[in-house]
Amino acid sequence: MQVLGIDIGGSGIKGALVDTNSGKLKSDRIRVKTPPGFEIDNVTEAIVYLIEEFDYEGPVGVGFPAALANGTVLTPPTAHHVAGWVGQSVNDRFSEASGCDVKVLNDADAAGLAEMRFGAGRGVNGVVITVTLGTGVGAGLFMDGKLVPNLEVGKLFLESHEEVVEQYMAGRIKKDEGLKWYEYGERLTEFCLHIEHVFSPQLIIIGGGISKKHKKFLSGDQLKRTRVVPAKLRNQAGISGAAMWADGTR
Repeated sequence: MQVLGIDIGGSGIKGALVDTNSGKLKSDRIRVKTPPGFEIDNVTEAIVYLIEEFDYEGPVGVGFPAALANGTVLTPPTAHHVAGWVGQSVNDRFSEASGCDVKVLNDADAAGLAEMRFGAGRGVNGVVITVTLGTGVGAGLFMDGKLVPNLEVGKLFLESHEEVVEQYMAGRIKKDEGLKWYEYGERLTEFCLHIEHVFSPQLIIIGGGISKKHKKFLSGDQLKRTRVVPAKLRNQAGISGAAMWADGTR
């Protein structure tokens, strides 16, 4: 089944048709800029525009940068602390505006769903945490392949620092602070050690745009108990996972 998946990022909103049986994109991606103010009406218009560009009328999945419950926003969007989102049913808002059945989930959860079914987490039981490094730090928590939603690890404080994780080792931080790769890798290891201590996962999967350069900062023996591996689907994961969410493929 081909389903439209949309991934809302800090700088761009991307969509593509996805074969939910394989996770593969069945069309070129179309990208529009994320509205700079991230206001509800403007983001809604961008979603509708993408759907119309694909001349599409079926179910639509959307990965959104906030915690959600049944399509209702629970927390301010990451890096876009704009009033008006919390308490909004974005399932209803996006569906009414587009005329399609739109289902929304946390963007990191969407990426994790695809990575667990088709990527580095495939066939792995026990606790697995998928981490998405980008504008913020997102994560998906899985138990025996089943999603436990809204793991907001980007909001955690590391014991040795006075700032939340996403202000310390998000993907954008390397560029913003001019970090060398080994320096960024040290920060990531510190974060992973904290995750290991709190959750004792079998596997941590590192994704997001920066993961394509994983050989520069990631090694397989970073932790004592937990394997740390790069994501396989990388930036495709959010689109694929959103499409899976829309058609019930979990």
